[in-house]
Amino acid sequence: MSRLPRYDLLFEPIQIGPKVAKNRFFQVPHASGMTNANPRVRAAFRGTKAEGGWGVVSTGACSVHPSSDDSPFPFASLWDEADVRAHALMTDAVHEHGALAAVELWHGGAAAVNRTSRAVPLSPSGVPWMATHVGFMSSARPRVMDATDIKALIDWHAKAARRAERAGFDILYVYAGMGYLPYQFLLSDYNRRTDSYGGTVRNRVRLVAELIDAVREATGGRCAVALRVSMQELRARPSEVAPSEAHEVIGLLKDAPDLFDVKMDYSTTDCAPSRFADEGSHEPVIDFMKSVTDKPVVGVGRFTSPDTMVSMIRRGVLDLIGGARPSIADPFLPAKIEAGQIEDIRECIGCNMCISSWHDGVWVRCTQNPTAGEEWRRGWHPEIIRKDSAETALVVGGGPAGLEAALVLARRGMKVSLAEASDAFGGRLLWETRLPGLRQWFRVVDYRLGQLRKMPNVALFAQSALSAADVRAFGADHVVIATGARWTTNLCNDSEIPGDPLVAPRVYTPDDIAAGVTIEGPVAVYDFDNYYLGSAIAEDLARRGLRVTYVTTAGAAQAWGFMTNEQPLVHRAFAAAGIDYRTLEVVTGFDGETLQLKQIFSGEPRSFAARSVVIVGQRTGGSALYDALAETGELPSLALAGDANAPGAIAHAVYNGHLVARGLGANLPPPRRDAPFAPPELSMPEQDR
Repeated sequence: MSRLPRYDLLFEPIQIGPKVAKNRFFQVPHASGMTNANPRVRAAFRGTKAEGGWGVVSTGACSVHPSSDDSPFPFASLWDEADVRAHALMTDAVHEHGALAAVELWHGGAAAVNRTSRAVPLSPSGVPWMATHVGFMSSARPRVMDATDIKALIDWHAKAARRAERAGFDILYVYAGMGYLPYQFLLSDYNRRTDSYGGTVRNRVRLVAELIDAVREATGGRCAVALRVSMQELRARPSEVAPSEAHEVIGLLKDAPDLFDVKMDYSTTDCAPSRFADEGSHEPVIDFMKSVTDKPVVGVGRFTSPDTMVSMIRRGVLDLIGGARPSIADPFLPAKIEAGQIEDIRECIGCNMCISSWHDGVWVRCTQNPTAGEEWRRGWHPEIIRKDSAETALVVGGGPAGLEAALVLARRGMKVSLAEASDAFGGRLLWETRLPGLRQWFRVVDYRLGQLRKMPNVALFAQSALSAADVRAFGADHVVIATGARWTTNLCNDSEIPGDPLVAPRVYTPDDIAAGVTIEGPVAVYDFDNYYLGSAIAEDLARRGLRVTYVTTAGAAQAWGFMTNEQPLVHRAFAAAGIDYRTLEVVTGFDGETLQLKQIFSGEPRSFAARSVVIVGQRTGGSALYDALAETGELPSLALAGDANAPGAIAHAVYNGHLVARGLGANLPPPRRDAPFAPPELSMPEQDR
């Protein structure tokens, strides 16, 4: 097969200053959790995207100086020659496949409080970022930059640019977005200066223009220079000389960079979850760019549909299709479009587990792509699995873990049978994706079923509940049990450990709702799981016309949703649906009419009227079928996978199913351990201090 002619536009070369991108697929800078301490892991992760057809592959935010230290969050740096060596591995991996390599030169200013370096944070006017989440909070406040500081900042960018060129980067970013230092000069909330760098928009733009010039001059015009700029706040602010301050800023800078990379101001809207935002959600904010500048423009929007991509270009919204999350879910997205294999794209589901990994300070993880971050450490490729076995395998359970295990085993060459007790495959996603906003998560099932149905060595059996005797009689060489987990009615005690079940009339779990039980209102949803399901159930019940009160042991609704950019949007959804919520409370009892609670810290008793209670708290794994099979020890190869092995998010189930299937009947080597390059004797050359 070959690509459809209507997608030819996506594969046109694009001039970016002195460089030429081979196509319009641009993997924009995004966090990966892979710092200079993991140079080989990072090189393989980014290099795989170049192999998959992305014309430009960028690394993430890269600090230009120790006064921009984002720890404990993972960040890269370009401070010395050891850093140059670390990044050179990545640029070599990208160039090997004909792609351009880009780096995002970054200074956090007031948003980077330098927990490790202990340098005093810098800002235009001493205005701090008053973060409300504990992970970002700090008692350190920035100082006002003087003329010497501004000159130093420009110099740091120039020196970092020269190191970047030595490392092999083709495109060098000036990063004026997401609340970081150059952006702080653009936005009047941060910039209250009265000198030539403050006041009017023209003055506030001055520093960004000087940084662009300094980066270009530092490399003698040999590298392309990109400006990454946030548009959300600027677009919303009026201007006396243009439709908005965003128009005015871009008008003043329209000829300065070789490329504009446009984005939102806040992670919640920049990387909005699919639950609350559709593909291409940035367009209303960035759609004006091509009317102001002739320079190429790249932007994102969780693009997975090639038709949407073509539309963005033909309508003059973008010149290049930016990808962060879609490039993680499927590094080979461009190659599949070019090969006419649209149905094989592993589409991003917008769950934002990738973003949670940055908040956790670990390498990127992905629900759709369990090989993300494992390309070097385990030698996993997202598309290629070595055929190493002609044995037979039986997978019991057709949820996310079972589907992934079956697919991996089949790609290894085994003859695979997948048995599912219900009449459809999908496991927990069959019901969960019917909840508000979660339909796109069914892509986890659609992709795997689509692949399995094309494979001649796979047999799918729905409505096939199996006993231990059935499994033994089947006679497979390998057996994987992936039968999922079960929700309990256990309460959460004061020490935040699940306790005894709540025994009372009309007490339900998500499993009961999935089975179609009728819920009487008013209903309380008691959530100490703190991920998406409790809040989604509350929304669903409210849509049925029930009066809903959401109760959580945490300080906010769907507290862990902060990690996935969902928490602010959940609170807005609750307000729109009329859902009351109560935080920092534990349920102590229920008599069918009144729910008894207490404040988790003070113990103060509280109560409110309710007819039903839905508890979204503890899940238990395990499998009676697995136990019965393991007890006799008759089967030569038996494994427990996914939620049955250990309950978790869908990403955990898919990863575990993948890992189990890779290891069955194989002697897998241990994961490799990466290590940084040794720094020079001094952390910074004397002239950089």
